[in-house]
Amino acid sequence: MSETSLAFFVDLEPAVADFQESVVEGLSGTPKSVACKFFYDETGSELFGKICETEEYYVTRTETALLRDIGPELAKLAGADSTVIELGAGSDLKIRLLLDALDRPAQYVPIDISREHLREAAKAVAVDYPTLRVGAVCADFTASMTLPENAITETGGTRIGFFPGSTIGNFTPEAAEAFLSGIRPLLGAGGALLIGADLQKDTDRLNAAYNDAAGYTAAFNMNILHRIVRELDVTLDPAYFEHYAFYNEAEGRIEMHLRSLRQQTVQIADKSFDVQADELIHTENSHKYTLDGFSALAAKAGYASEARWTDAENLFSIHYLTVAA
Repeated sequence: MSETSLAFFVDLEPAVADFQESVVEGLSGTPKSVACKFFYDETGSELFGKICETEEYYVTRTETALLRDIGPELAKLAGADSTVIELGAGSDLKIRLLLDALDRPAQYVPIDISREHLREAAKAVAVDYPTLRVGAVCADFTASMTLPENAITETGGTRIGFFPGSTIGNFTPEAAEAFLSGIRPLLGAGGALLIGADLQKDTDRLNAAYNDAAGYTAAFNMNILHRIVRELDVTLDPAYFEHYAFYNEAEGRIEMHLRSLRQQTVQIADKSFDVQADELIHTENSHKYTLDGFSALAAKAGYASEARWTDAENLFSIHYLTVAA
């Protein structure tokens, strides 16, 4: 696939210095942490794809089934000539289900931090949807950013943000509200947001989903250490850490950590961090919502709930939100 198959490719990818600065900041905190946005290098993206295929991880198959079911309703809500802005170049299947459902979508713009994964995913869509204008933006979509004026053209249709999966759960509720509010200018007046939100459910089912028997979630979590070793000036041995994930019922969230298997010192450039045996380095939260709880959060962020759907088991929800006047 040629580069010309894309209408544009804007590279705003954070520099390695930003990655190192974030890791140093996280390890300086109490408790220690590493930002989950750095999970998705090429290896991390591949591992997440494998997680989505496991029996334990219900999110992907439930959401894709819902997208198939609600396609006609989405087409009516969105109207013709829409622009789809995907926040994260995630599942190839999900975006294709959405594009196939919509009435003559005019434009598709994925935004993702993983440059090569983004480029290839966007090219594949451009080739298979030749009448669709496809461009991509390599950026941290959780941070404020300014797109070039010619990146997204006006089509006369609705701008639809697409944020599938349970990614919104990675934010604390306060941060989720700020994030949703912050992307309203990107969607514009009359814009909409199609977003997935995982729902509260049996604790055993949640714990199993983040501790799959095949070990893909563990490898995904551990990969962030391997990435740190590969890309940064660091003295660290991933073999002295292990994956640790559990559902924190009081906070309504899955927590993922890296647990130190011994007392050790991590050296990054001129910084040293002592890590005790059994100390946890927090890598990710995944908050679980009720239907009404998520709708209330969206309203606080400046959105009106136009429609919402869930599966028969009430495992997962999809919400169609519009930017409130």
